[in-house]
Amino acid sequence: MSSEHNLTAKDIALHINKTASVLPASAQADLLGIARSSLYYQPRVTDQKTLSVMNDIDELYTKRPYFGSRRIAAELGLNRKRIQRLMRVMGIEAIYPKPNLSKNSLPHPVYPYLLAGVTVAHPNHIWGTDITYIRMKQGFLYLVAFLDWYSRFVVSWRLSTTLDVRFCLEAAHDAIGSFGPPDIENSDQGVQFTSRDYLDIWLTRNVAVSMDGRGRAMDNIFTERLWRSVKYEEVYLKDYTTVLEAKENLNEYFNFYNYERKHQSLNRKTPAQIYFERG
Repeated sequence: MSSEHNLTAKDIALHINKTASVLPASAQADLLGIARSSLYYQPRVTDQKTLSVMNDIDELYTKRPYFGSRRIAAELGLNRKRIQRLMRVMGIEAIYPKPNLSKNSLPHPVYPYLLAGVTVAHPNHIWGTDITYIRMKQGFLYLVAFLDWYSRFVVSWRLSTTLDVRFCLEAAHDAIGSFGPPDIENSDQGVQFTSRDYLDIWLTRNVAVSMDGRGRAMDNIFTERLWRSVKYEEVYLKDYTTVLEAKENLNEYFNFYNYERKHQSLNRKTPAQIYFERG
C-alpha cells in the first residue's frame, strides 16, 4: 500500500480491551461493527495535504463517477500520476472500460454479468456489493455494504482501515446469517470480490455470482446511488475523529436509511417496508 495511505486507528486501542478478563478482541470487534483486521492496525503520521487531496477526489468522483484520473487531475489542477496513485489507494476508478487501469490486474476468476435485462422480482433476489472511501478528520476508512436491489435495504455493512479481504468476508457472513443467501450476488472484479475465500461463500450456497464489466459502475447502479446518499446525507456533513465515532454515526444513518428514509422509486415506502413485506 502507498506511503500516502495515512489512517487513524488509535481509537481501536481505546475501545478494544485486550485483557483476559473480557471478551476476546475479535468478539469485541464484532460487537463494535469494526473489521477484525483493523484491530492491530498501527497508525501512521497523517499528511493533511494528501488527505485533503483525497477528500477532493472523493467528492468529485462521487458527483462524477465517470471521471477518470485525467479529468480529475485537470479539475483539481494536480499531477495526473499523483491522482492515479491516490485513486488506487482509495480503491476507485472511473466507470468507463479501461483495461490498462483495472483495479485487479492479476489473473483472477471472472464470472459473467447476469443482470442485463433482468427484472428484480423479490427480496433476496439480487444483492449488490461494493467498497467506498470514507473520509475522517485525520485519516480515512473503507466501507463495504451489501444492498438488496429489490427493496434498497442494506442487509449488512462493515468498516475497515485496510482493503484486506477480511472485512468483506465478515460483511457477507453477517448478511447471510441475518437474512439468508440471495439468488444472485453482484460485485465488481476487485481483488476482494474475486478471491477464492469470497467466492466460496456464495458458490457453496448455490448463489449465482455476477460480476460487472471492468470499470463499469453502472452495472451496479443501485450501490452507486447508495454511496451518493451516504456521502451527501451523512459523511460530508460530519468530521469523524475516531473509527468508533464513524461506526456509530454510520450505524445511525443506515438505520435511518433502512427504516425511515422513504424512496420515491419505492412508492414513498422505506426499504424495510418493502424488504419485509410479504404477500
